[in-house]
Amino acid sequence: MEQTVETTTKRKRRRVLPPQTVWPLLFTLGNLVAGFAAIHYAYKGDEWQGPWGWTGLTMAGALVFLGMFLDSLDGSVARLTDSVTELGAALDSLADLVTCGVAPAFMVLALVSTYLGDDGKLILLGPDADLPWGKVVWGIAAVYVCCTALRLARFTVETAPDHLLEDGVAFHGIPSPGAAGLVASLILLHQHVLANGTDAQWFAQAYAFGIPIVMLCGALLMVSSIPYDHFVKRYLGRPQSFKFIAYVAIVLFLCIWWFQATVAFAFVAYALSGPIHAYKNRKKLVQEI
Repeated sequence: MEQTVETTTKRKRRRVLPPQTVWPLLFTLGNLVAGFAAIHYAYKGDEWQGPWGWTGLTMAGALVFLGMFLDSLDGSVARLTDSVTELGAALDSLADLVTCGVAPAFMVLALVSTYLGDDGKLILLGPDADLPWGKVVWGIAAVYVCCTALRLARFTVETAPDHLLEDGVAFHGIPSPGAAGLVASLILLHQHVLANGTDAQWFAQAYAFGIPIVMLCGALLMVSSIPYDHFVKRYLGRPQSFKFIAYVAIVLFLCIWWFQATVAFAFVAYALSGPIHAYKNRKKLVQEI
């Protein structure tokens, strides 16, 4: 009898998820799988040739953006189905850590290793270790992953469990999808330039070595307190002027002609918008004092 009572109590303690809760979780898991697949294709590097002549890094960048798209949908689906849960928030952070943290860092290591390591592999320890710059890039990638984890943990702690329903239009520090998009878009542009037969090998190499520096800046921006706009809530969730529609139309036309360059420029502009606005507000405050 006592065992029956204990078994019944344990069953009551188990939380049963309502059916509508499953849908946002599926989008979040799709984000996680996209990040995992991005790591897989980044490992293949330039040796793998996929559809449309895509390299492994190009496919990895596309999968990172797919994960970011799925990440943007899970919140909307949770609102529509009224199924915002603590489980979904925790799972979302774990998925973002893979897609927006580990995958972009691995992409940078794979890109730089094509210029430093033998057979496209970096050796970090032992007598056959590569140049110090390879170790520096690995350290930057590790810092980026750590900063992504800290950014996601801080966001989870500082917001309520139903953070998907909050009315705020600003983040403290650049969000992890913004930093991941910054790194992934620059790598996609690099692969696009190489695919179009550029003869300036020195430029491609210098470009590749500059991306880890940008990634380090993105890592520091994630753990900073600089405010960043919530793009969806600020520009898509509010009435906008005719000027905003004209800007969107211009960006869409630029994407048709120069997709990789336009996307990279957009993420660079978003990353710089936080420090620029913070500097302007600080300068204005000093003038008022």
